[in-house]
Amino acid sequence: MTVAASESPDLILPSFSVVGKKAFVTGGSRGIGRACALTLAAAGADVAVGSSPNGVALAESVCEEIRRMGRHAYAYPCDVATRGAVKTMCESVTRDLDGVDILVNNAGVTRDGLFRRMDREAWDEVINTNLNSVFEITQPFIEAMAARGWGRVINISSVVGRIGNFGQANYAAAKAGLIGLTKTLAREYARKGVTVNAIAPGFVRTRMLDGVPDKALKSVLDITPVGRLGEPMEIGASVLYLASPAASFVTGHVLDVNGGMAM
Repeated sequence: MTVAASESPDLILPSFSVVGKKAFVTGGSRGIGRACALTLAAAGADVAVGSSPNGVALAESVCEEIRRMGRHAYAYPCDVATRGAVKTMCESVTRDLDGVDILVNNAGVTRDGLFRRMDREAWDEVINTNLNSVFEITQPFIEAMAARGWGRVINISSVVGRIGNFGQANYAAAKAGLIGLTKTLAREYARKGVTVNAIAPGFVRTRMLDGVPDKALKSVLDITPVGRLGEPMEIGASVLYLASPAASFVTGHVLDVNGGMAM
């Protein structure tokens, strides 16, 4: 006799709900960050939305969308490359949400240029924003997660951190550094109920691609087997999976969401 899946005593169907959880998405005012914030809210989470200081209006609009879903949402403008500002922001998020269960480190910038012409300012700005800020933000939140015995940290890396890219030495270094940090934290916190994973998006249809010449975009599409750019919500869906109870046995993993560009 065949036993239906719902009747099997050994089978627990996966849950992708994050109802009752509290999430913080840095760089959440637009693009991939906005998609992550909205996806987590749609699955039941209250969400803190981080943004650059000049992106507060966009962050508030994301919060309004989340509130219309019946969830709580708060906006936090901050230059994450500034240590003092990050500390104040994290304290505010902790106070307003009464803790964070899901942290999505997404904030990032690009300052592209050939390595031989790259100045230290362009290097430092990208490293400080894309990598050093993750240290500053993650440290207080992950300790609190460990103390509670449950947590999710999801770092948004890049296919560029996997394979490098012409003219992006600073960006590639920062995104590769995120992968190393992810794997180390996964080992340190695995027995404390906290999973730490990364997502490496390929080229996604966001504002970051606005200045890319058509010829360069065509080259990207030519080496992407699915033949198109990614959509922000496809990254949001990946974040939801890693944040959900269904991914409780996944840690230290880098999820490639790049249309087959790197396998």
